[in-house]
Amino acid sequence: GFLVENLNPVVVGLGYPELPVPIPNMPLGISFFTFQAMSYVVDVYRGKTQVQRNLVDLTLYISLFPQLIAGPIVRYHEVARQIYIRNLTNRGFSIGVYRFIIGLSKKLLIADTLAQPAEIVFALSLDELTTPLAWTGLLCFTLQIYFDFSGYSDMAIGMGRMFGFKIPENFNYPYISQSVTEFWRRWHMTLSRWFRDYLYIPLGGNRCSAPRMYLNLFVVFLLCGFWHGASWSFILWGFLHGMFLTFERMGLGTVLARAGRPLATLYTLAAVLLGWVFFQCTTIDQAFGFVSVLVGLSFGGDTFYQFRDVFTNDVAIAFTIGVLGGCPLLPRIRSGSAGWIHRATDRGVRRRRNSCLGWLANLALAGLFFACCVRAMANTYTPFLYFRF
Repeated sequence: GFLVENLNPVVVGLGYPELPVPIPNMPLGISFFTFQAMSYVVDVYRGKTQVQRNLVDLTLYISLFPQLIAGPIVRYHEVARQIYIRNLTNRGFSIGVYRFIIGLSKKLLIADTLAQPAEIVFALSLDELTTPLAWTGLLCFTLQIYFDFSGYSDMAIGMGRMFGFKIPENFNYPYISQSVTEFWRRWHMTLSRWFRDYLYIPLGGNRCSAPRMYLNLFVVFLLCGFWHGASWSFILWGFLHGMFLTFERMGLGTVLARAGRPLATLYTLAAVLLGWVFFQCTTIDQAFGFVSVLVGLSFGGDTFYQFRDVFTNDVAIAFTIGVLGGCPLLPRIRSGSAGWIHRATDRGVRRRRNSCLGWLANLALAGLFFACCVRAMANTYTPFLYFRF
């Protein structure tokens, strides 16, 4: 469809009638389970994994329901042994429930709340858009897409753990990255590794001349953008990330390492935010117009919406929690609580402290799950953002 749409102006210019644009009904999750099937075929060809001669077991790997729709993208060798031997324990099941509720909370309580202002702002025409509204919509979308997708990944990992499968992690606090290169080591990590192992390295990777390495980066990220959607805005999003990665390989990475954490993180956030504009906008013209409003080069203002209308109290709460949740605070709290427990010299005191923290954590999880149930019943339908890609 994308190719025909771009070919039609040429066809019409030559005096021929427009070609019909095909609109296929695509199977849900096709981009993810196709990548998994491809990785299996390539790994067998390379001799990195054994042939699975049982069709049912191979189908189980490709269509494993927790992560079938939106990842994480699982390699066959990562779960090959688990198909036959899984260690099912009460502790493993409880860890899975904990992870599932955390992911559900990310999706329903944070991502869905921030989706409301993001959808309103990006639906406005450029004549209606103001700079405060543009920044509000962009920042809300930035947190929405992270908590929506990482929430799905947490739910998939949690459900897999309940059944004894250990699915690989997919996110590692990407918004604290100090370079775009580091961002892609933390964002959608299973996709990044897939493109690295099955496209970037076979093209030559780093083991070639510098110009060829830069070309490899651009090819990988142009195709990464095209994988997300058949649209010029997605392709330009991939081009931007390929450009930033190339600049970092050419010396910008060294400058960032010397600049210090605050400046490097600020640069990375600016690059990622710019990319999200093209990722979310439906056309190139809309994206460039949105950027011009962001930097104050153009200004609309003929709109019903004002900043206070979209950045309501519930959005402000979700935004604050999202900013804090995007930083590795929970690991530090867990580490501090573990230290508080082990600092007690008496074994009985350590046991009581551990039990107290366990009860508090369970109560918090129960409260989150109840809030998610209420939110789900109120919304009735909350599709995942990554179902579009």
